[in-house]
Amino acid sequence: MKTLIAALVASTALAGTAVAQDTISEFRIGLMGGENAQDRLASNECLRAYAEDTLGVPTKLFAPADYNGVIQGLIGGTLDMAWLGASGYAAVYLQEPEAVDVVLVKTNLDGTYNYHSIGFARKDSGATSLEDEKGKVFGFGDPNSTSGYLIPSVEIPTLLGMPMEEYFGEVVFTGGHEQTIVAVANGDIDAGVTWADGQGAWEDGYNSGALRKAVDAGLVNMNDMVEIWKSKPIPEGPIVLRQDLPEDVKTKMVELMQGLHSSDAECAYGVAAGETAGFVPISHDAYDSIIAVRKASAN
Repeated sequence: MKTLIAALVASTALAGTAVAQDTISEFRIGLMGGENAQDRLASNECLRAYAEDTLGVPTKLFAPADYNGVIQGLIGGTLDMAWLGASGYAAVYLQEPEAVDVVLVKTNLDGTYNYHSIGFARKDSGATSLEDEKGKVFGFGDPNSTSGYLIPSVEIPTLLGMPMEEYFGEVVFTGGHEQTIVAVANGDIDAGVTWADGQGAWEDGYNSGALRKAVDAGLVNMNDMVEIWKSKPIPEGPIVLRQDLPEDVKTKMVELMQGLHSSDAECAYGVAAGETAGFVPISHDAYDSIIAVRKASAN
């Protein structure tokens, strides 16, 4: 009897620990901001269909209004997969280190996985640098965006030699990369930052990133815009999977993403926000510096 009770206690204790489950009834993919929800869902519908076919369970896309919706979904276990920005991953890791596994990263056409925060303004404003934006309205996308806030919030004050709030007339959050691009294009704000790989032609919105997606959507003519600042290279954010997913689910999704570019380049274009050489393995260590910056900025 004692042996039976001990076994039951051990079994109950094991059930309460964070161990990988054996099966899943559905698979949920979180989509970070950057463009409006409808376009995000459309760009990733092919991935949803491939995942559903691969896993054999209903697969759903979720496009929260802001970055934090995806971050909290991963931490709370209501999302299974997402392509995070580096700062978004840092936010997840700092709140719950065991929430997700870093698995893959999107590569540029030259095989690198860096990108930039790009400062831009309307060409007819006459601006050519950040110095021309003194006293004007400057826009950022989302507090949890790497290129849309974290990196420029560190690099720009260093360049200007003073806090942004003292240099610019007003600092505003637009809600996302697409919103920043549209706000600058419409003259609602004087300048802002967004993300791009920095490769290819300016008039195309570079090869990939929010500018390229905005050009594809017909939201902006890059000939009407001018680049006024570019950050140092930033490590592209990782594709992450919920850590306690069944191992076979993780394996299947990694294989699906790694083969996506070769099997369906059009789908990969939509998922990767532009041209890509594909998705390759990456580890947590690649984000140590971003995690340190995020942690420091919170203090």
